[in-house]
Amino acid sequence: MGFPPPFRFTPDPTKSLAENVAALPPPKRRSVLNHLGKGNKKATYDSLLYDWTFWARPKQLPPPGDWSVWVLRAGRGFGKTRTGAAWVHERALAHAGRWIALVARNPAEARDYMIEGPGGLLRNTHPDQRPLYEPSKKRLTWPNGSWATVYSAEEPDELRGFSGDTAWLDEFCKYKIVKMGNNTRSYAQEVWDNLAFGMREPSGDRPRRLITTTPRPIPLLKKIEAMPLTVVAVGTSYENRANLDPDWYRDTIAPYEGTRLGRQEISAEIVDDVPGALWTRALLDAALVETELPTMKRVVVGVDPSGTAGDDGANEVGIVAAGLGVDGLLYVLGDYTCSLSPDAWGRQVMRAYNAHSADRIVVESNFGGAMAEHVIKTVDRTAPIRMVVASRGKVVRAEPVAALYESTPARPSRVKHVPGLARLEDQLCAMTAAGYVGSNSPDRVDALVWAITDLAITPRGEQRTSLFAPRMIAG
Repeated sequence: MGFPPPFRFTPDPTKSLAENVAALPPPKRRSVLNHLGKGNKKATYDSLLYDWTFWARPKQLPPPGDWSVWVLRAGRGFGKTRTGAAWVHERALAHAGRWIALVARNPAEARDYMIEGPGGLLRNTHPDQRPLYEPSKKRLTWPNGSWATVYSAEEPDELRGFSGDTAWLDEFCKYKIVKMGNNTRSYAQEVWDNLAFGMREPSGDRPRRLITTTPRPIPLLKKIEAMPLTVVAVGTSYENRANLDPDWYRDTIAPYEGTRLGRQEISAEIVDDVPGALWTRALLDAALVETELPTMKRVVVGVDPSGTAGDDGANEVGIVAAGLGVDGLLYVLGDYTCSLSPDAWGRQVMRAYNAHSADRIVVESNFGGAMAEHVIKTVDRTAPIRMVVASRGKVVRAEPVAALYESTPARPSRVKHVPGLARLEDQLCAMTAAGYVGSNSPDRVDALVWAITDLAITPRGEQRTSLFAPRMIAG
């Protein structure tokens, strides 16, 4: 869709036709809308409400040319799912009897996002063209006989039976990558390989696949993007700002600007792991807790004082809560790190302590140990505090903790993370065997290391075999 000849003007190429029309002076805007609806308000409404070419920004429309893979790599809130739903609907209507594959990480995500969600197929298609959804059959059927089958990336072999020419893979980088010792199983690779053999049916145009995803540094995505017949569109979280809650940008997006996670989740950059990092994104992805937490046997709050007066934007006071569950696993429960005055950060420590009913607070004493203890005791004189001295370097202290995240056939990973630890995880991924490569100081990492060490590490850097094993000697 374009503007009719009587209304020629230069639209903003980054915005949708709807946004460009909305930006016109009221008289010209009414003239354009009346022309599109032939002067009938109802006709205008009906013709535009489900017209994706009117609402879509240029990056959300299929690229021109002879491509076989379209990668829409975009930040949170860009409108990836809405784009995928519109593209699938267009393909279904363009060729009667077309078989389409809809691939999500699991069946629930396919239902909640691709099909029934705000950006999904059922909410954004005209009632006369809307597909019939049969959850029990994992199928959507369009009035012209085209149909789509829902596939789960957790069962990649299901795609062996697919024989079509259209596929939409949503949140591709979230598909499982399981590492056990020296062996790695990539569900994304298995999905991609099985799907490739099924993309074989002739139609009015070549077989085509759409990947909509927020990126992660997985080799397969880079390989796909480098293929000769792949077209890549990159979009940020800010490009859809006109359609989303402004408070979301202030409260959720803005705090992550400038961080590694922000570059990935907001700007859609593929942020590679730092060479030699003790923690990788794959390790931390595998550590994410997706179920209810167990009861904790012990909880410790680790504190790494900054040694500054606070509130000056310098190094932060690292404050991290961790617990030992009844299942024998270690859980990182919260990151309360702050850059505040001594009184305020002392209260923040006690906030973490009380929030998790902690057993004690472990404080590094290298930066004004007596002062740090005094700050916390001023807030609560009964607080149980253990002072520890960092007689070894940060890397030496961090290495045995990082080892607990590793998974081998003989010993699975022992550490889990609750959601919402982005800044802590950014620091973890910047800690290498040669030192920390991030800005400022890894205060969050230090606080985590002290907490996990107190819970699970012996003086020789070995994993505890018993809850009642001797406590670590400071340093």
